[in-house]
Amino acid sequence: MVVAMAVDALLGWPSKLLARIGHPVTWLGRLIAAVDTGWNREADPPALRRAAGVAGALLVIALAVALGWLLQSLLRFLLPGGWIGIVLVGTLAWPLVALRSLHDHVAVVANPLLGGDIAAARDAVSRIVGRDPAALDEAGIARAAIESLAENASDGIVAPVFWGALFGLPGILGYKAINTLDSMIGHRSERHEAFGWAAARIDDVANFIPARLTGFLFVLLAQQRSEALSCMTRDARRHRSPNAGWPEAAMAGALGVRLSGPRIYHGSTTDEPWLNEGARDPLAADIVEGLTVYRRAMLLLAGVLAILAFA
Repeated sequence: MVVAMAVDALLGWPSKLLARIGHPVTWLGRLIAAVDTGWNREADPPALRRAAGVAGALLVIALAVALGWLLQSLLRFLLPGGWIGIVLVGTLAWPLVALRSLHDHVAVVANPLLGGDIAAARDAVSRIVGRDPAALDEAGIARAAIESLAENASDGIVAPVFWGALFGLPGILGYKAINTLDSMIGHRSERHEAFGWAAARIDDVANFIPARLTGFLFVLLAQQRSEALSCMTRDARRHRSPNAGWPEAAMAGALGVRLSGPRIYHGSTTDEPWLNEGARDPLAADIVEGLTVYRRAMLLLAGVLAILAFA
């Protein structure tokens, strides 16, 4: 997993490679879309659609885990041990760690916002969040970017690395299948309320430890550690998600800003509670500071994994 993090930090996922072969997550997405199309029939009663969703989610996860086990077993057979095997497994895990991609997508929001280009910042933030960008001022744009950074640090890096460290390629591939299922069908829409129930519940379980670990990493690397810890332990459970509130509340306390709160999706306002209520609104400079906390936290994670590996 340290090798995977290092390769991704250096290279990301090159655009030429993306254009030529796509990305493993998009491959998983095609499989999930096929299951959704074939098994999620609107004419079926909700109980049957829920059962189909359970079966579909387990099928996708099982196929991902089986592929990981097959690849890892093949490498162990061909290369019983040593650094060559470690590097090869790490390279195969590399596309499943979004370390650089997350940093770059958030930095692209910060740069125009620092220069006062609200239109460009709105366009950039619309690529990483689902809320309506036209309604966002500087504080709204900064808040959306920081929330995305905090939540996706858990979902995109800490969680896959955590499960990969425990179970190797089967662990990291299985987790990415779970996370992709949740992002595609695990939401409460009319089509996926029943069919996506299992995907959402499995994702909650898979992210339980990583989300809290991410929050504590942010606390340890924050300049205001006591404020970050206090905000996380006080406000994390106020978030609509059982997991996302931990890294988001920790980041809110670390930066001394308020996050979450009301936002607009597709013309409708959702009244979400504030994290770190009473603090000031974030600005462009807070995105930059958030990225600093993120980089330090990921370095600490890699360092701890390296120490455990050599120990």
